[in-house]
Amino acid sequence: MKKSNLAVTAAVTGLLALGGTMLTAAPAFAAEKEKCYGVSKAGKNDCATKTSSCAGTAKEDNQTDAFVVVPKGLCGKLTGGSTQSS
Repeated sequence: MKKSNLAVTAAVTGLLALGGTMLTAAPAFAAEKEKCYGVSKAGKNDCATKTSSCAGTAKEDNQTDAFVVVPKGLCGKLTGGSTQSS
């Protein structure tokens, strides 16, 4: 094999290996988050509520069915925060 072909092969192999590790790390990262209800400002919620299907549609501050995604364990430390929708 030529040196240039060997370098390209090594580079592609390295990128594939890196991509594989990033795919396995993503679920672990997602597992370290939780939905926190009742703490978002109006219009700043992360996803749908009982009364709407889009992010950013909470009509009032601290709406109990609107959530934001926070690091696991933080929600219980926030005033009004709950991991359960009301």
